[in-house]
Amino acid sequence: MTRRTDWPDGAGRPERQAGGAPSSSRAEQGSPPGPEEQARAICLRLLTGTPRTRKQLADALRTRGIPDDAAQEVLSRFEDVGLIDDAAFAGAWVESRHHSRGLARRALARELRTKGVDSALIDDAVGQLDADQEERTASELVERKLRATRGLDREKRLRRLAGMLARKGYSEGLALRVVRRALEEEGEDPELLEHHLPDL
Repeated sequence: MTRRTDWPDGAGRPERQAGGAPSSSRAEQGSPPGPEEQARAICLRLLTGTPRTRKQLADALRTRGIPDDAAQEVLSRFEDVGLIDDAAFAGAWVESRHHSRGLARRALARELRTKGVDSALIDDAVGQLDADQEERTASELVERKLRATRGLDREKRLRRLAGMLARKGYSEGLALRVVRRALEEEGEDPELLEHHLPDL
């Protein structure tokens, strides 16, 4: 029985080429894609649905065995046409993560560093948030968590709320100041709070 693979493109009979050499069209169809073509395909697939930094894409290409010269050529081309834009990525990351997770500038900068964003671009992106915005966000986070800490003793509440802010990248001074203000507004005695946190 003649297998399908024995039939040339567009012919109605088995291939009878002398020496068994494939036609040029079949050779082209059967040849594996070159490293740049592979790199383009990988990058386009990874960029579908979510932006990525140049470093993230470079790491992915390296993991998949794409030679560095081919990877850099494709990545530079993608940057030229705007498919890779680390500055835009950093700005969008700060906007999204600050509003959705309440992360402070320090935590946002740390995340962007792990994604390979240049330090100057990180500074520009986190510069979108000023100290007042950070403090407002910290206050909102504490207000949302206050109810869950009711019933705990004063010191435990202070530490738990301040610890929550610290994990999101807020400085200790800001965290303790915001937490103490929230507890005072709830009716806690300022002197008793001062006793538990004498360094405030």
